[in-house]
Amino acid sequence: MSEWFQDSRFWDVMAGVMFDQARWDAVPEDVDGVVALAGLEPGAHVLDLCCGPGRHALEFARRGFTVTGVDLHAPYLEQARAEDAEVEWVRADMRAFEREGAFDAAVNLFSSFGYFEDQEDDRRVVRNLCRSLKPGGALLIDTMSKEVLARKFQPRGWHELDDGSILLQDRKLEDGWGRIRTTWTRIRGRDQQSFTFRMRLYSGTELATLLRDAGFATVTLNG
Repeated sequence: MSEWFQDSRFWDVMAGVMFDQARWDAVPEDVDGVVALAGLEPGAHVLDLCCGPGRHALEFARRGFTVTGVDLHAPYLEQARAEDAEVEWVRADMRAFEREGAFDAAVNLFSSFGYFEDQEDDRRVVRNLCRSLKPGGALLIDTMSKEVLARKFQPRGWHELDDGSILLQDRKLEDGWGRIRTTWTRIRGRDQQSFTFRMRLYSGTELATLLRDAGFATVTLNG
């Protein structure tokens, strides 16, 4: 049985939810933050793991970095390749991608971590990332921690999207704050499409422990 993130319909239907104009507009500021936190030097080789349609990877390339973007959803990669064919776009499962000692920095942005039912898969991802970095390389993971979620959690919500459709959101915490189950329903006129996805939650301490166990020497929590 396939897992929720392997359903291409989810990524197609919900692209406008996840990658609306406001999020595209925020990309330069996002990349400014990554460059500062990771201490990136001009020309560095950057891995964008779970790059989606290439929002951040394209901006890194515009700034002169050598970029590899990895994602599982082929249409996103095709969209990104149409914008910049010089970037290396790779279709791969994040659990399988590894390129030993190839990158000065790796980023995993926009809560693209914790997709898997088996936590060993999360461990595999960070071990692969550690091996894929050059000595002294940096990894930056951007995700919603338990601490932040506890402050802002709402079980239900809705908002209007750029195209006038409505997004309904239903959220449920599971496994003693170990996971969050979310259902998104997009309504356009008489058409309704719903998708449910389940993600593992980490506190700052839990994520830091996971990274140290994978081989990262120094872990800093920000935000």
